[in-house]
Amino acid sequence: MKQDGFRGIAYIDHCGCLLISRKGHLYRRFSALAGELAELDRAMVLDGEIIAVDSDGRAKFYDLLYHRVQPVFYAFDCLALDGRDLRGEPLIKRKRILKAAVKDAPAVLFAQHFIARGQELFSAVCERDLEGVVAKRSDAAYGEDWFKIRNPHYSQYEGRRELFDKRNPRGH
Repeated sequence: MKQDGFRGIAYIDHCGCLLISRKGHLYRRFSALAGELAELDRAMVLDGEIIAVDSDGRAKFYDLLYHRVQPVFYAFDCLALDGRDLRGEPLIKRKRILKAAVKDAPAVLFAQHFIARGQELFSAVCERDLEGVVAKRSDAAYGEDWFKIRNPHYSQYEGRRELFDKRNPRGH
């Protein structure tokens, strides 16, 4: 499932954790989350989404944006572990490694991989007013054959473009 938040790469080692944006910027505002991820105390690079969740486990973008709740890291891939680059490994293997690496981390939600029945999953996502899904081949290397499929009626998109246009008048 696609979660509504800020995409981030978590670089974790014995010195701590850096949360880096998709555009390569350090997320300073999520320093508490980075501190919690550092407690994994193992060298790893995780790909995921920084999200705020409500009591039902649904991502709430505006709660994240306005710091209403403590965020969590929705981890969907493990790019490296203990110095070993995993990006060339099949997704299904990386998911097994990821699940084992983050199993006891309270600040991490593990993104399950559903094999087959994608149309049913997407229908359920839309019925529950969630953002969408990302379809990936289970035998693919990192970044290959990803398809983002958004819920066209997702309610939390309303007013978002105007909000970000106000924050950055040049539209960048």
